[in-house]
Amino acid sequence: MKALCWHGREDVRVERVPDPKILNPHDAIVRITTTAICGSDLHLYGGFVPGMEEGDILGHEFMGEVVETGSEVRNLKKGDRVVVPFTISCGQCFFCRKKLWALCDNTNPNPHESEVETGYPSSGLYGYSHTNGGYAGGQAEYARVPFADVGPIKIPEGMPDENVIFLSDIFPTGYQAAENCNIQPGDTVAVWGCGPVGQFAIKSAFLLGAERVLAIDDVPERLEMARQSGAQTIMANGHAFEDIKEATGGIGPDSCIDAVGLEAHGSTADAKMDKAKTTVKLATDRPHVLRQAIQSCRKGGTVSVPGVYMGALDKFPFGTAFGKGLNIRGGQTHVQNYLRPLLKRVEDGDIDPSFVITHRMSLDDAAEGYRMFQLKHDKCVKVVLKP
Repeated sequence: MKALCWHGREDVRVERVPDPKILNPHDAIVRITTTAICGSDLHLYGGFVPGMEEGDILGHEFMGEVVETGSEVRNLKKGDRVVVPFTISCGQCFFCRKKLWALCDNTNPNPHESEVETGYPSSGLYGYSHTNGGYAGGQAEYARVPFADVGPIKIPEGMPDENVIFLSDIFPTGYQAAENCNIQPGDTVAVWGCGPVGQFAIKSAFLLGAERVLAIDDVPERLEMARQSGAQTIMANGHAFEDIKEATGGIGPDSCIDAVGLEAHGSTADAKMDKAKTTVKLATDRPHVLRQAIQSCRKGGTVSVPGVYMGALDKFPFGTAFGKGLNIRGGQTHVQNYLRPLLKRVEDGDIDPSFVITHRMSLDDAAEGYRMFQLKHDKCVKVVLKP
């Protein structure tokens, strides 16, 4: 089959690789009909994520048709259309029983690698380094889906792929980020980063009852997309903090969402220092946005972090967070908690998730899709790929 393979920093190639096979009776094989490039994939593309090996198959947002199931898979059959969550969960461990699916104890065959960083094993993730299990991803013609009786959700006939593909990650991720804000009637929510996750965080904040959403970015087409969703936009520049404070009457937003993560850009002194330190390997992450969110949030408010971070953060303003009594929530998305509720939102017409798509490409053109997405060329916000 054809698959997009990682070969190093900014080097991804579509190649012929062996077809996946059933390895466990709980596996399924899915023929991919639609997959997508996620902002988190750009962290791999940029070489920020440890544990990548040459030839690894990328991609964690995908859906398709079941073509084979293992003997213990009871809830799926050949021909079912499914969306596959990016987190791999066993359904039986302490964390899965508590519905903390992204913290599963049993799906990472390389637990020692994540334990070096966090002290505990991470769950398995599709196409996201050997630190997270080394599982082949879904930017391919076929994918092996382990624990298929726990993760995938069946999609009703008649619903186009583009309406549901983002249930695999970015829609639940944006929704969980907004849900973590504990939004109350009349609240103002600020969202840093108007890429795909930020766009869904904006939509989700309104769905959950926010009165105002402030959207902070420096890319015009992303800000325009946020405005179309009803957000008030603020240019991400050296005056963003003052602009946010003015927009909230000097109090600050009730909640702040960092939908950017470890590759934050900025024009302030701390942002420039972050970039210099990561360039020479003196730091792992560029947490400029997280600092600004903590600085901007009102006293007693919440900072929600769906953006991916990988290591120890330099100059993290914990004293500010402590002094202001902030609540900080974050982590990988527990996708299974949101699959059915958000599918119903789509079915009921509350949201059409395809609004975020700007580019549709063949899998053969995936390398160009990565380059375009990284450089934000041609007003690119979200790329879907068709194998």
